[in-house]
Amino acid sequence: MKKDPESHMSWCWKQKRGIKLEAPNDNLSKVYIKKAKSSLNILESATQKDEVDWIATTAYYARYFAFYALLQKCGIKSEIHDCTISMMKFLFVDEELVEEHFYNELLLAKELRVDTQYYVNEELDKEKLNKDSQTARSFVLKMEQVIESLDDKKIKSIREKLTNARP
Repeated sequence: MKKDPESHMSWCWKQKRGIKLEAPNDNLSKVYIKKAKSSLNILESATQKDEVDWIATTAYYARYFAFYALLQKCGIKSEIHDCTISMMKFLFVDEELVEEHFYNELLLAKELRVDTQYYVNEELDKEKLNKDSQTARSFVLKMEQVIESLDDKKIKSIREKLTNARP
């Protein structure tokens, strides 16, 4: 997903299920954090049972839901995963609200999930999968910290940057 972030945001705005601005929603943000934590619980169980497909899937969704909670806090909606993930780089990493390694973790987690889902004949890199599952909890915690740190002024700034990328 090494795309020019601003042109990708422009593309995402044009998609039916792409970027939409809504009212910031603390309640939905909390619901998505609960979903992220639920995914972490399932991840723990899948890890104990060495269920490779579910380790990759739940590690990815724990992260995805946690980041989506952050977007909901800002009143941003996207149903296209690539658009959602690109917003992490464009709105939070580039603005130094989230360290780039969290973005890279989300990209890797998505790649691992896709590999287990669509490329069933290939051998998975167990070391990558193990690291992915081990860092999922710290990712969720980081998203919670960022959510807690946002004030109305910062949310407005994030929304303005996104709006300025609209075609």
